[in-house]
Amino acid sequence: MTRFIFITGGVVSSLGKGIASASLAALLETRQLKVTLLKLDPYINVDPGTMSPFQHGEVFVTDDGAETDLDLGHYERFVRTTMGQRNNFTTGRIYENVIYKERRGDYLGATVQVIPHITDEIKRRLLEGAGDADVAMVEIGGTVGDIESLPFLEAIRQLGGELGHERALFIHLTLVPHVVGELKTKPTQHSVKELRSIGIQPDILLCRSSRSLYEGERQKIALFTNVDESAVISVVDVDSIYRVPLFLHEEGLDNILCDKLKLDTPPANLLEWESVLTAMDNPETSVTVAMVGKYIDLTDAYKSLNEALIHAGIHTCTQVKIIYIDSEEFESQSTDLEDVDAILVPGGFGERGIEGKIL
Repeated sequence: MTRFIFITGGVVSSLGKGIASASLAALLETRQLKVTLLKLDPYINVDPGTMSPFQHGEVFVTDDGAETDLDLGHYERFVRTTMGQRNNFTTGRIYENVIYKERRGDYLGATVQVIPHITDEIKRRLLEGAGDADVAMVEIGGTVGDIESLPFLEAIRQLGGELGHERALFIHLTLVPHVVGELKTKPTQHSVKELRSIGIQPDILLCRSSRSLYEGERQKIALFTNVDESAVISVVDVDSIYRVPLFLHEEGLDNILCDKLKLDTPPANLLEWESVLTAMDNPETSVTVAMVGKYIDLTDAYKSLNEALIHAGIHTCTQVKIIYIDSEEFESQSTDLEDVDAILVPGGFGERGIEGKIL
């Protein structure tokens, strides 16, 4: 039976829930488990296909043609599972399905409400998306406390209760900021308090910070959040996202997950990940690539292209330096490209900036 791991985020957005989810999935995959990942986005758009790249970053298109969140790109880069439409759905998609069923008469004249109809649809999509995987990682977009994410949080609360402790586990990613020479735990305490007020008690805390937590700080967080001290995991800033799986393994996170979910697995085989880091840390040469586009103010708009260049560099033991050039500025003010080894011109919508790309 599939185990579910639900990952929520608190304090601020953009803490790295997607990377954390992908890294955990990668660790479980090295233990010979079949893993899949799902991303739940709380916005009303049916999918991100028409959203501005400046606001949302790139749209990751899956093998089945679905236009999905860029986190699915991270999932595919970290694990062997192929993502599809069922791995990403939004509030808009859920409401669209429920309204269609209501118009079709599926609810037999009942008053359609957020609870139980919306939450039941979310749970149905989660169970369907998990398929036959041993473990399904479910990332809840947004931040705990946002009104938009409440139906998703209520749905996973219900599903966690229905599945039981051995089939459902909650991880909360939070920020421990460094202020006036010390790490402050109060934001984490309030974030977990907000999550518990919804009815969800996290089993594991991932504490994002600029340095590792001291024992006293870990004990304080555990005391105020009712989480085992061993399950308060320090997640420090790193220079590459591909270091995160090994870092989490060193913190013992995969062992804690397997223990709490009663998963009998062999030890993690991290040889492939270690070889990736070895190639990254010991480049034999370097190349400079100029990326000429019109969304460079937010480099996440070209996330897959950036990572593809990095992957090519890892495979060839080459350090890849990427220079971003705004194609609109290039139209009016030429830029010297003599020092670059290659030029990459990604696609974009509309006529704006097209002349700079051609030049």
